[in-house]
Amino acid sequence: MRHRSRALAALGLALSAPVLLGAGEVQPPGHVSATVTGLRSTKGQVLACLTRRTDAFPACERDALAHTLILPARSQVELDFGMVPAGTYAIALVHDENGNSKLDKRLIMPAEGFGFSRNAPVRFGPPSFASAAFAVDGLEQHQAIRMRYMF
Repeated sequence: MRHRSRALAALGLALSAPVLLGAGEVQPPGHVSATVTGLRSTKGQVLACLTRRTDAFPACERDALAHTLILPARSQVELDFGMVPAGTYAIALVHDENGNSKLDKRLIMPAEGFGFSRNAPVRFGPPSFASAAFAVDGLEQHQAIRMRYMF
C-alpha cells in the first residue's frame, strides 16, 4: 500500500511538472533569415538591420544590439542573421546603390531602394515597427522582402 502511494505521488508530480516549468519557461533563440528580391540593379550594396527596439526602427543605428549585415547587391540577396534571442523583431533594408552606407534622399523622398519585413506598407513615411514586426520563438523565421523604389 505504501509503495502504491509513492507511485501515485510520483505520477502526480510528473504530470504537474510541465505546468510548473511552463510558467517561467524562457523561449529558446531562433534562426532568422530573409530573401530580398526586386533590386533594380546590382550596383552597390544592401544594408540590412534586424532590431527588436521599437524606438530604433527603421533607423537601427540607435540600437547598439541590432544585428546588421552589408552584402553586395544582386538580383536576389540572401540574408542570414543567425540565431537571435526570442522576441519580436523587424527588419529594415536599404539598397545603397552608390555605396556611401546611407539612404540617399531627393528632397524628403528616398532616392534609393528600401524594404521592410512582412513587406510592411509605406504611406507617408516609414512603416511602424508593429506593421513590420514578427515573432522569433525558437523556430526558424524566414522573411521574403521585396525592395521598393520611389524614383
